[in-house]
Amino acid sequence: MRLTNTLSGYQRRWLMSDITAGLVVAALITPQAMAYALLAGMPPQAGLYAALLPVLAYALLGSSPILAVGPVAVIALMTFEALHNVATPGSAEYLSMASALALLTGLWLLLFYLIDLGRWTTFISHSVISAFTSATAILIVVSQLKYITGIPLPGGSSLWQTATHLSNDYPQWQPEAVAIALAALLLLYSWQWLIPKITCRLPLWLSSLLNKAGPLAAVAMGIAVVQAVTPTIATIGELPAGLPVLALPALTIDQWQTLLPAAAVIALIGYLSSLSVAEALAPLPDSTSAANAEPSTPPRLRTNQELLALGIANLAAAINQAFPVAGGFGRSVVNRAAGARTQLASIITVVLVALVCLFASRLFMDLPYAVLAVIIVSAVLPLISFSDARRAWHFQKSDGLVWLTTFTAVLAAGAVDGILLGMVLSLVLYLRRSSEPHIAEIGRVGDSDHFRNVKRHQVTTSTQVLMIRIDENLYFANGQYLEDVIRQRLQSGGHIRHVVLVGSAINHIDFSGFETLQHLLRELRKQHIQLHLAEVKGPVMDQLGKTNLLEELAPGQVFFTASEALRTLADC
Repeated sequence: MRLTNTLSGYQRRWLMSDITAGLVVAALITPQAMAYALLAGMPPQAGLYAALLPVLAYALLGSSPILAVGPVAVIALMTFEALHNVATPGSAEYLSMASALALLTGLWLLLFYLIDLGRWTTFISHSVISAFTSATAILIVVSQLKYITGIPLPGGSSLWQTATHLSNDYPQWQPEAVAIALAALLLLYSWQWLIPKITCRLPLWLSSLLNKAGPLAAVAMGIAVVQAVTPTIATIGELPAGLPVLALPALTIDQWQTLLPAAAVIALIGYLSSLSVAEALAPLPDSTSAANAEPSTPPRLRTNQELLALGIANLAAAINQAFPVAGGFGRSVVNRAAGARTQLASIITVVLVALVCLFASRLFMDLPYAVLAVIIVSAVLPLISFSDARRAWHFQKSDGLVWLTTFTAVLAAGAVDGILLGMVLSLVLYLRRSSEPHIAEIGRVGDSDHFRNVKRHQVTTSTQVLMIRIDENLYFANGQYLEDVIRQRLQSGGHIRHVVLVGSAINHIDFSGFETLQHLLRELRKQHIQLHLAEVKGPVMDQLGKTNLLEELAPGQVFFTASEALRTLADC
């Protein structure tokens, strides 16, 4: 375990950029953290706690200089879904279980680190992640409608139940809550459009700070309205002053077991989403204008190191009375735009958030929940996108089906069950595709040594030699299919005396694949046809060399190339 990015090879000229980025992200994360705690069913201070030790842990161990770790909307919603049925949101038991969920998430991530899961970055398909993100964003928006309208809704209501409650109880909407929410939403979007035009002539650090201060402005507006008008709407009240007391959650064995599956899914989603953000925002080499200076190379993103860093960050969240954390896309974009060069920017953010916890807790006591809800909605609306579904469907119907199924399942059954269904469907469709791989009869192209599919190219073949190429590994799911294809081709007529299995695309053969070759060899011999192999890769030959197949194959041969096989056998 070693420190990365922050302390190693730091250059003094980066300091001002990191300080600026730390200030900007602190201004953004303070209201966001309280809002995401609300989404997770936690008190607002838990969101601030999630922006302390977890952020510091990642800053010291992470391999991305840009990734901003902390409370994230999607993970907050998954936390709520995992806990609201087993404990009352906001209760002491619920807070303890949220910390336990963070602890288990961290342990899962460390287990993934130990088994080197960082190399398996495509464990969940892009279609599943895209559909999950869009559907979860919709669920997040719907979950905040109770604060925007002022209508209490049952905890954990489905999309349909929430829509039904809102439509039936619309006369009970609180006009003050709706008005403040609309004002906050208008302020946020007008801030994004107007402020950059006003601040373009200011110094870069000040311009970045003001451009990203929209959530803080919405918070200030909401507090000012409550203090001036005193409307009858819910506010967060006074936050506990001071830093959290460090402690491990105490639960029963049954409670720990209940949380294990949800923690595993949260760990996977948190890791994959964080990794995708870190890769998308990876900095380019720093080319400097100084004549004698050399450009600096940004740190290389190490996928397995990210598992370690995120795992320790979640363990820190557990002892910090918080909930699971991950890398946030919005904050990471802001971090990079504000000029962050290393994770020192995150350490500065931690210091500023700690000061808020120590000295500014009373400032937020009149903050309306409706404003926090709007901050959440504005943060997740850009995540809703259907373009991936359209592109996946046009490219390959099965990928489009995975997207649609995952999206529908998340909306109907919740985030955890929905993404599990999407993962299972992806696996089933993959096994189906690989169980019926592309198998081609091939022939020689002209007088060359190149061989191509007889259905696609003008090639030369032999009436006595059938050359078959399987474009997939040979394993338990597709062995029978290979035998069926060869059997059908032999039944179509001709005087085939030799079958050559070209293994140029076979990288692995399992035991079932070996048995397929044995069975094929015996079946062909009954028909007085000899089986041969060609272009078998070294690792596959090593596997076959552990068996007696090569002895059984004689007088069949193992040819170095398909060209050699056809030249030799066509003359027999």
